[in-house]
Amino acid sequence: MNPAKREQIFARWKAANPEPKTELAYNSPFELLISVLLSAQATDVSVNNATKALYAEADTAEKMLALGEERVRHHIRTIGLFNTKAKNVIKTCQILHERHNGVVPADREALEALPGVGRKTANVVLNTAFRQIAMAVDTHIFRVSNRTAIAPGKDVVEVEKKLLKFVPREYLLDAHHWLILHGRYICVARTPKCPECPINDLCEFKQKTQPGQKAKSGSTKKSAAAKKTGLTKKAHSRTKASSRKKASSAKQAGSTIKAKTKSNRV
Repeated sequence: MNPAKREQIFARWKAANPEPKTELAYNSPFELLISVLLSAQATDVSVNNATKALYAEADTAEKMLALGEERVRHHIRTIGLFNTKAKNVIKTCQILHERHNGVVPADREALEALPGVGRKTANVVLNTAFRQIAMAVDTHIFRVSNRTAIAPGKDVVEVEKKLLKFVPREYLLDAHHWLILHGRYICVARTPKCPECPINDLCEFKQKTQPGQKAKSGSTKKSAAAKKTGLTKKAHSRTKASSRKKASSAKQAGSTIKAKTKSNRV
């Protein structure tokens, strides 16, 4: 994709949504950190539902420590992996209290040293809470970047680096939000909503859906190919078995004829 196309894509997203925001509910960098930590393999809606009551009881690292792991677990029990996440929340709050005076650090290395906080979580906090240029590549952003050809890459780190390199600088600060919202509501995984897409004419996806038509599924093609291959293999096996059977019969018939001829000679 050329720079002119990328410029137009982000210009359209900005015109439609000048100040994009995360859909996680939070009132402080601490709450955002905990919400992002909890959001792994969970929806923003499920996290918001769980943290509403949690933050009403504990909205700082110190209060969360006082609340304890059992109460944290109780509040987030509707979220996937809640046992592990409850442990990480308490461990993270302990480190924030002991090393950072209860304040969330605006530093990547310090953030990634917290339990349950990886590169993606650190990027979200840096970008959303501290307004630093950072690209948190999740499944949505990875899909959109590859499918549209904005920044194709074989893994999330490669896509992150390409986005930071290729996205026009004036759009870099909010690019993460535009990309994730586009992937969440328009460029969805199974059937992208191409007829509704505001960048349809700029996107380089070759299998665009038409009104009332589903996208061609790569997995369906693979499945069909695998099925066909399986059938072909079965047919080939049957042919080979039949050939072996015929050869065996012919060999047996030949042996019988030889035996009869020998008997007549005697």
